[in-house]
Amino acid sequence: MSDTKTSPQPADAAEGPDAERLGDAERLSDVERLSTAPEENDTVPAGIGVLGWLRWFWRQLTSMRVALLLLFLLSLAAIPGSLVPQDTNAFKVAEWKNAHQGVAPLFEKLQLFDVYGSVWFSAIYILLFVSLAGCILPRTWQFVGVLRAAPPAAPRNLTRMPVYAAWHTGADPAAVNAAAHRLLKKRGFRAAAGSGSVAAEKGYLREVGNLLFHFALFALLAGFAWASLFSGSGTKIVLEGQGYSNTTTQLDDFTGSAFYGVDDLDAFGFKLDGFTADFQTSGPAAGTAKEFVANVRYWEGADTSKQKHAEIEVNHPLEVGGTKVFLTAHGFAPVVTVRNAKDEVVYRGPTVFLPQDSNVTSPGVIKVNDYGTGPDGQKTQLALSGMFLPTAPDDFNETGRPVSVFPAAANPRLVITAYVGDLRTDSGLPQNVYELDDKAMTQLKVNGQPASVPLQVGQGWQLPDGYGSVTFDGYQQWANFTVSHRPGNAVALTGAVCAILGLIGSLFVQRRRIWVRATAGADGRTLVEVAGLGRSESARTAEELAEVAVELQDDAPAADEPPAADASQAADEPPGPDGPADDAPAAADSPAAAVPTAPETKE
Repeated sequence: MSDTKTSPQPADAAEGPDAERLGDAERLSDVERLSTAPEENDTVPAGIGVLGWLRWFWRQLTSMRVALLLLFLLSLAAIPGSLVPQDTNAFKVAEWKNAHQGVAPLFEKLQLFDVYGSVWFSAIYILLFVSLAGCILPRTWQFVGVLRAAPPAAPRNLTRMPVYAAWHTGADPAAVNAAAHRLLKKRGFRAAAGSGSVAAEKGYLREVGNLLFHFALFALLAGFAWASLFSGSGTKIVLEGQGYSNTTTQLDDFTGSAFYGVDDLDAFGFKLDGFTADFQTSGPAAGTAKEFVANVRYWEGADTSKQKHAEIEVNHPLEVGGTKVFLTAHGFAPVVTVRNAKDEVVYRGPTVFLPQDSNVTSPGVIKVNDYGTGPDGQKTQLALSGMFLPTAPDDFNETGRPVSVFPAAANPRLVITAYVGDLRTDSGLPQNVYELDDKAMTQLKVNGQPASVPLQVGQGWQLPDGYGSVTFDGYQQWANFTVSHRPGNAVALTGAVCAILGLIGSLFVQRRRIWVRATAGADGRTLVEVAGLGRSESARTAEELAEVAVELQDDAPAADEPPAADASQAADEPPGPDGPADDAPAAADSPAAAVPTAPETKE
């Protein structure tokens, strides 16, 4: 038979509360050494001078608590940037200021129209950078030292570890320790043989994951900073058959950065040969886009003769040098011909209308600045405001208003009304080309009602009061492209992926240690002790210790019980005043009981 016990108390162990405090301190020290986190000290220094205060401030700034606080403050500071229009959209900022003239000056002083470039946002950003760097560097250096050092030697009292098992064997102590060293190495532990014991450690991926998360967060912030300092973007609507050259004069809008301006644009261009849009025509998903493809020919540099064919799709941009061209929207541009009161052609061509719903109902304005003189002989200007409907219903009474019922051009109609007067394009104030400023305009009427007419392709309309005519010649498709140069995107994406991997490693990998000690007893048998310690209390530590103990019994099988005579003699001896000796292992009924499947776990 065999002897076994869990969490025994050796005879040489100290007794009383002092021993308990000593054991708790020893175990706490071991647990703390399982982490490479720097110690945080909140004690405020007193009487140590300016240098001492600077050191204390640096320790506070580089603590993990302050880093998390700064990260929280950064997320709060970004909220105004999503609620208040930013300077990147001058039209929206101007509209907001006109609508909130009372608080606009205060918002200007607080830099709320340029949140991400403000002094206070940059201060939080820089402090977070410094804090993360101060957290990462010493922690990394400390972890490298842990990797270079041998696993900590076995504590004097293994019985004070959270999980513990022991049994007697007839094998030689040195052979048992050698077998334990081989076994732990085989199981992936970093093992080191000591004097009469083996120390092993495993789970370094936990700290690697922790460090990887912090490095990734640092890279994520660095990528965002790089992008904000060296990036630029603009948008351009291109009609079928027309081209684009990457210059600021051809962009509809452009937003640069501190180190990326109009002189840094990559030299290239492209021509939109055609645009293909395919939609689901039946079922509950009718009208859903199946395909958006812009067929282009592009060139690099100033030589337009060396052209290449490419297809630009949603989420599949065209990459030229360090610039990406994204397909972001599409729509229609009705082609109209306008004649004035003298039957002179004063406007002919396509005008972009912007879609406002999923069925591409597109409002727009056609502004005729050079209309000339009206029927009354006075110089005037003309504007046509209305809707382009790719697929108009047969009867507008069904919808109640002019709306498209399908996004493709199956039954195109142009519903327009006319205005005459002053377009105020010479007022010096910025205007939206897609909206009509009708403050100085008069809507043409018929029988006292606003004049409006739906036109099919090829139809014309004689304007009221002799102001000429309008002909709906057809339509063209257009595509909206975003031209973007953001060099830090790859760094930010890599940082985000590594942060997730590091978080997984730090959450699901447990750092733990196992010690094995084999010592010769007075009775000639060898006492084998196995103890484990985890970074956190977990059933996995006890299970792994049990597996190690079971496998180790192949080389250190449990010894039989002492002869019956010895047992009887021991039974005849009167017990001491404190009962049986604490260092006598309890008897087990079978070899399988030599190692419990779940050794006792002590809190």
